[in-house]
Amino acid sequence: MTAFQQAQRVRDALFSAFVSRGFATFGAGSRILLPFRTGNPHLIEIGRSVLVGPSSWLMVPRVDAGTPVIHLGDRVRMNQTSITAVREVTIGDAVDLARGVYISDHMHGFDDVGVPIRDQPLVRVAPVRIGAGAWLGQNVVVMPGVTIGEGAVIGANSVVTRDVPAHTVAVGAPARALREVRAAS
Repeated sequence: MTAFQQAQRVRDALFSAFVSRGFATFGAGSRILLPFRTGNPHLIEIGRSVLVGPSSWLMVPRVDAGTPVIHLGDRVRMNQTSITAVREVTIGDAVDLARGVYISDHMHGFDDVGVPIRDQPLVRVAPVRIGAGAWLGQNVVVMPGVTIGEGAVIGANSVVTRDVPAHTVAVGAPARALREVRAAS
């Protein structure tokens, strides 16, 4: 390991220790690598041994929630991931999120052409749940109201608009189930 890499590890460990108290929970052994962006971290729960990779965002844009709305289970791994929630996003234990994954429990309307989309009201707000041990490939988008079952595999560049059963491989835009994942013999 080079001196530069060692310095980055120390920097990230110090940063994680410094910001950990601002989260609803921040499990032992969890690390946030810089650069990182968050909004309302007091509404975000981070489990044990979680790795939030560089250029990730964990955003709760509204503070009308009284309890945490983003829940990261133990041993979650993410890199350049964006999660934004106003109601609830729950990521189970040992979930891997590849580079560029985007997860949101809400979407803006776009019916009024005279109003910028970001200023239009939310038209769909529904919880998102990703089961333990699931894997989401690079650039996957997960839309509001979706449940991805435990051990599911979502292929790169997929857009998940509806539920994916446990232990299922799904790909495409919109994502469609291809096959079941079976236990090794």
